Amino acid sequence: MLREARIESDVARSLAEFVEKLSDGAAFALMTDEALRGADLRGLDAFLKAQQEWSDFPFILLTEHGGGIERNPAAGRYLELLGNVTFLERPFHPTTLISIARAALRARRRQYEARARLQEIREGEQQLRIALAAGKLGAWSFDVASMQLEASDDCKSHYGRAPGDPFSYDDLITSVHDEDRAMMQEKVRSALATGEDYDVEYRCVWPDRSLHWVQVRGRPALDAAGRALGMTGVSQEITGRKTAEETLRNFTVELEQRVEERTREYGEAMAQLHEAQKLETLGRLTGGVAHDFNNLLTPIVGSLDLVRRRITDERLQHLVDGALQSSERARTLVARLLAFARRQNLETLPVDVVALIAGIAELIQRSIGPTITLVLALDERVPAAMVDPHQLELALLNLAINARDAMPKGGRLSVAVDLVAVGARDASLHQGAYVRISVADCGEGMDADTLARAVEPFYSTKGIGKGTGLGLSMVHGLAAQSGGRLTLRSTPGEGTTAEIWLPAAATAAVLHEHHFDPAMVEAPPMHILLVDDEETVRASTAAMLEEMGHRVTQADSGQKALGAIRSEPFDIVVTDYLMPAMSGLELAAEARKVRIDLPILMITGFADLAEDTATHVMRLPKPFRVAELARAIRDVALVSRLAS
Repeated sequence: MLREARIESDVARSLAEFVEKLSDGAAFALMTDEALRGADLRGLDAFLKAQQEWSDFPFILLTEHGGGIERNPAAGRYLELLGNVTFLERPFHPTTLISIARAALRARRRQYEARARLQEIREGEQQLRIALAAGKLGAWSFDVASMQLEASDDCKSHYGRAPGDPFSYDDLITSVHDEDRAMMQEKVRSALATGEDYDVEYRCVWPDRSLHWVQVRGRPALDAAGRALGMTGVSQEITGRKTAEETLRNFTVELEQRVEERTREYGEAMAQLHEAQKLETLGRLTGGVAHDFNNLLTPIVGSLDLVRRRITDERLQHLVDGALQSSERARTLVARLLAFARRQNLETLPVDVVALIAGIAELIQRSIGPTITLVLALDERVPAAMVDPHQLELALLNLAINARDAMPKGGRLSVAVDLVAVGARDASLHQGAYVRISVADCGEGMDADTLARAVEPFYSTKGIGKGTGLGLSMVHGLAAQSGGRLTLRSTPGEGTTAEIWLPAAATAAVLHEHHFDPAMVEAPPMHILLVDDEETVRASTAAMLEEMGHRVTQADSGQKALGAIRSEPFDIVVTDYLMPAMSGLELAAEARKVRIDLPILMITGFADLAEDTATHVMRLPKPFRVAELARAIRDVALVSRLAS
């Protein structure tokens, strides 16, 4: 299965060989729980514990009873051992395995990106060490409990010592000039007692009896009770350079700030990595569930649509209409899941965000009610942003409704648009210009725990029946899939600010309108090849096409479809995208080797198709109604005729 999905793999026939191959390098591991039962796991445990801080190696574990503790008591032990593990219950569909495998590959790539970022930080630390050497500064640290002094080679040289010479704290005290020793020791005691910075200049006598001046600075490290644990700092030989005292002092503050800044950047990078890994895991799970729901919804929606067109009994029509309405709500729910998983189909184009917000301002005001004042601060100089305009409208309405619910007694909702620049130090975004949309309320706000979980799917504070918990997750998915991000700031009692960051477009905005006509368009009868590995989806789609008057030949795999294409002419090929052995994309490429002008309509529930084949085939998202399928058939036939 992995080979057919073009995922290179290697096989280990024992746990020892498995650990050895992991040590040689891998993107993820696929293993069975039988391989772990009763095995010596010390080697695997050692491999995992030896991972560097950027690494959280992903495992896919095939089990007989899933990953739930109730059905699989060993799941907890496997989770504790492996850490980043996805349980896959057997038997499983090949597409599910491939989807999970590709998600693991994406997660590992993100870890490698984090590794590169951490390497940049370490290189920055190396630059600091170079700067210390360039400034002829020595580094030292002193531990109070053991009275141990650690001094760099440069620091030793300031006291006339060679790099390999021993240099203890007693050696340091002895080397200080007799007239300066008491003052130096008092400075040390004062710094350790008060926690204040240590800054002293004194004369020292080298082993060759020559006299030199040394300037030493340090900062005590204190425990929670304020007791001194030790001190770290730098030293400098300042003989003949005392007139440069102020310049050297300013330079050494600068160094401390750079060290603190690098430390802060390192912490931020690790926090962003952990958050990205958590959301990636959630997205992987929700994306798989949403894909399966799409396959279930497609025959349900199509069949209900066909039944609705055939019955005349008013009572039955009313019942079917209710079922269709529920199906539409389910389709919307799945679309939000796919949005969070970043697998929805987006029509990304340059959008005038200022004009879009101004156009829906009245709708936003009606949605939030008369007790809330809508205030717009739109900078018309802001360039277009790359985003799907319809999904952006839904995202803004979601944020507005959330704000309304947070201000039950009324208040103020502010929507602002501006342009911001992102530099190389921001690990979560590419460097460049971004259009920032800020939506701020003055409502109840969120505490830290709620804010941390706000974008998780199905997480809601509105109570049962008052929200799906998918609003913010959809906005998060849209921003991330568009190449931007969603940021949230909130303080209890003061309100919440949500910011959507979108990449600025390199070209001017384009007008885009989409009108949906529920009526089924007419098209001349055609001979259609229908390809789908899911029998229920294929049967439902075939019934829709036959209802339109077309002749349908069915194939349950890409290989069978290719055989049919070689043996008889077809007017159109309608194929599912995600199939085992041969995907719809691969089928399209092979089919056009047989007939270069063959019209192809791709059915998909993911956004991958939009990224790879938007210029080669037309697509139809799952699930779809009869009218939507008819219109897609008409459009692909029309495009084919115009091209010829």
